[in-house]
Amino acid sequence: MAMTTVSTTITAEDAGRVDLVVRELSKASRSQVRGMVDHGCVSINGKPCTAIAATVSVGDEVAVRYDPHQRYHEKKKIWEDRTFTVAYEDDYLIVVDKSAGSLTVPTDNNNDRNTLVERVSIYLSHSRKKREACVVHRLDREVSGLLVFGKQPDVAEALIQQFKQRKPQRLYAAIVAGSLAQDEGTFRSHLATGKNLDRYVAPPSEKSELAITHYRVLRRMADTTLVEVQLETGKRNQIRVHFADAGHPVLGDPRYKKEAAKHPRWIRKRIALHAKSLGFVHPANGEEMTIDSPLPAAMEKFIASQRHR
Repeated sequence: MAMTTVSTTITAEDAGRVDLVVRELSKASRSQVRGMVDHGCVSINGKPCTAIAATVSVGDEVAVRYDPHQRYHEKKKIWEDRTFTVAYEDDYLIVVDKSAGSLTVPTDNNNDRNTLVERVSIYLSHSRKKREACVVHRLDREVSGLLVFGKQPDVAEALIQQFKQRKPQRLYAAIVAGSLAQDEGTFRSHLATGKNLDRYVAPPSEKSELAITHYRVLRRMADTTLVEVQLETGKRNQIRVHFADAGHPVLGDPRYKKEAAKHPRWIRKRIALHAKSLGFVHPANGEEMTIDSPLPAAMEKFIASQRHR
């Protein structure tokens, strides 16, 4: 590999962005220069240059060491987004780890910006043709954790059918108020929706939906309990309503028994509920998939601060 080294000392005329200096030195294209920077070919005053937009001043020494016969491709950038991180991705679907505080989809008044589906769609369109993420299921705004989106409508529809048939495994971690009497149990009741969109336990009727929630205690603390929750059905606010109705609301819940959900050590705006594991059958190849997510820092810190029973 025959390497070429070219360098220059910056004059008043050359001062400014380093990529313009590198283009002049190497006679390379913009994309090639970006690739050279990414591959460590460019240095300023003997130190590697890592930013394409770095500025150079009068007297700085810029050097480029490269193979003129090699095509330097720009390295794929790590996607950074406050609303989610990518837990798994392939050509058919994407599983994201949602941050608390972001809506999954726009509300009816459509005034919300930067919803999760919009941000994931932007990610999918990054450096490619425009592509929309296809919604399969949702999480409440202040709940964090795993969600799957289809990259094509037919993939999303196949996943939706799995959810309708209760096939996916959905495990949550929750910190609830008080101490549950049983080590494990099941909440089975019908939920209805009030005029203010709150959900509540109601008798079976055409206006109520059957909701089934299984739980097991993972750790009992001084005045709270860490539980693992498995959804058999996936109704809106199901976990929050069931635990509140049992007298053990999820910590920080502003809607269901909010006074009982307050705790002096839980100072976060979010609620202490996290979708930690998602299992489903891949629509394209039939593979059984299980994606896991660690507890968010807010819940880990709270648990660490509590005295265990």
